[in-house]
Amino acid sequence: MTATVPIGEFSRLTYLTIKTLRYYHEIELLEPVAIDPSSGYRFYSTEQVDQAHLIKRLRELNMPLPEIKAVMAAPDQAARDAAIRAHLERMEAELVRTRDVVASLKALLLPSAGLTVEYRSIASLPVLAMTATVTRDECGQWCEQSFGAMYGSLAAANLAPAGPGGATYALEFFEYDKGEVVTYVPIDPRHRDRFDAGSVLDLPARRFAIAVHAGPFEDFDRTYGALGSHVAEHDSALAEPVREIYLVGPGDAEPADYRTEVCWPIGRL
Repeated sequence: MTATVPIGEFSRLTYLTIKTLRYYHEIELLEPVAIDPSSGYRFYSTEQVDQAHLIKRLRELNMPLPEIKAVMAAPDQAARDAAIRAHLERMEAELVRTRDVVASLKALLLPSAGLTVEYRSIASLPVLAMTATVTRDECGQWCEQSFGAMYGSLAAANLAPAGPGGATYALEFFEYDKGEVVTYVPIDPRHRDRFDAGSVLDLPARRFAIAVHAGPFEDFDRTYGALGSHVAEHDSALAEPVREIYLVGPGDAEPADYRTEVCWPIGRL
């Protein structure tokens, strides 16, 4: 059995203020079932209580009003549930990002453990490579896809990589949040002819100042800052891409256990 109640009573049933209910009526999100023609007073059905509670929960989850309208207008329960699940997944991803930023901020408050810098000359080596100009926000997904493709090519050829994968990042990537990124996987020189010529690149020989970044990628700026400062104070940096080598990365361990060599090119071999 349903009943019709005035807006004030509906406010008490739903924990939504009269001001909020009027606004939801104006934007056609939750409309009254009847309006008194003489007074303009709004009336709601008790069947709308569950709808109001759902809208309230979604707003508490920071779902934008246009998305809530789409949820409420969904043609069936399955479509409505799918829209809500998609928003929850975005919220969970944001919670993970917030947790990582909080952990990184806490780490900034701790005394620095200092940085160990190693100098190493790396000979030219052939690699499977993929190149793209990407934004910082796009970079993670593109790296995941490109590494998947390259390791897939090696597996299809029944070959093992000749070393850990890595990537190079052009100066523009840092200066403008968009630039050329080259992902690569080393291969045995004897096997380069087993791949398309366009997919094989020879990384140039360089001397690097190298520091190991331990932990998730969100803290890379600290290692870059410390290593880059060391190079600026003690060496001559080349205006060339920084090289990262993923000793332990995604697919190998949890983010806390990642180990990445950050290789800063310097001016003498």
